[in-house]
Amino acid sequence: MQLLIKSAKIIDPNSPYNGKVMDVLIENGTITDIKAKIPAAGIKKVIEADDLHLSPGWFDMQANFCDPGFEYKEDIASGSKAAAAGGFTGVAIVPSTNPPLHSKTQIEYIVNKTAGQIVDLHQIGSISHKLEGKDLSEMYDMKLSGAIAFTDDTHPVMSAGLLHRALLYTKSFGGLIMSRCNDTSLATGLCVNEGKVSVMLGLKGEPSIAEEIMVTRELFIAEYAEAKLHITSISTEGSVNLIRNAKKKGIPITTSVNAYNLAFEDTELLGWNTDFKVSPPLRGKSDIKALQKGLSDGTIDIICSDHRPEDEENKKLEFDLATPGMLGLQTMYSLVNMHSGLTQAEIIAKIAINPRKVLGLEIPTIDKGSMANITLFSPSTEWVLEKKDIASQSYNTPLLNKKLKGRALGIINHDLYSSGSI
Repeated sequence: MQLLIKSAKIIDPNSPYNGKVMDVLIENGTITDIKAKIPAAGIKKVIEADDLHLSPGWFDMQANFCDPGFEYKEDIASGSKAAAAGGFTGVAIVPSTNPPLHSKTQIEYIVNKTAGQIVDLHQIGSISHKLEGKDLSEMYDMKLSGAIAFTDDTHPVMSAGLLHRALLYTKSFGGLIMSRCNDTSLATGLCVNEGKVSVMLGLKGEPSIAEEIMVTRELFIAEYAEAKLHITSISTEGSVNLIRNAKKKGIPITTSVNAYNLAFEDTELLGWNTDFKVSPPLRGKSDIKALQKGLSDGTIDIICSDHRPEDEENKKLEFDLATPGMLGLQTMYSLVNMHSGLTQAEIIAKIAINPRKVLGLEIPTIDKGSMANITLFSPSTEWVLEKKDIASQSYNTPLLNKKLKGRALGIINHDLYSSGSI
């Protein structure tokens, strides 16, 4: 492949061209030249667009592709298409499948099935056998087979002893534990924030303390084990403050937030739209402001899509019966661009560089001689998400037919090019 990108603003803190508007020439998957002007004569493919930006390929650290077992919601092929359309050259897939991914054989199934695509798919194994929170899974064997981290996903590890053993075990071979904090003895499972909105809906709310009490526990265990730990999907002001103080103490933790928790308040639920039912639940305005501040000051390292496809049989139900989750890959950048309060450079750090850094993956850079792992995007482009644009097999998103600002335009990876809207 020979491809020339014209007049693109480079957003990459690790590149000598960061912040500059340049032409970028890619040949056979390698960036061979970067100049202010490169002649287009004889170039097979030339990419030009208004407000064109270029960054290292984006990476989503938390997406569910439902394969094996729930392929009617999503499969590897449709999930990969959604990722490419959303601007992602890499995705980490959670193990909440049927059966759950808790053994080396299952990891190898995913690794073999995902090879050779434009989007790099990385499998996360489970912490516990069958996600049951009782016995440790085959983590070392899964690591050897390609698992890049371990999580029980939306199933919190309620046993402090099991989490402690998992941290000590993975510490011996450089593994990463990712913990979801939600004390199920306090949480209601209805995915509605406890407060005025839950009262108005007549539903038992999910209190902030259900998350924060487990964040506190995780911080103590990580400090005691002297082991790195990643806390996923934080959503409350209290969690941000706890993690900020822990980082100041030097506890080896990182954390992530889901894009929808930055974009939507719990008041969205007053319309009973089950596409707004997510876990963790949408919170209040003060929580959103705290999350935004946590992103800007470095307390929160990563933003995730938390892509959760669900079919109509699981979503078009009474609110308390509907399964939580919304599509996220194709709209994540738009939500972050519109609601995070971050600069473009800060956004790229949270969605391209930091995820790979935390997972110990190679970080692509925009420089001559580097392999081209690139996302093309426009922060100012306004667009409407139509049903025909959705690459997933499911359609559970509240953003259908809504105006969005900021869009991925295409990706380049492994000498392959996938066009979004260019």
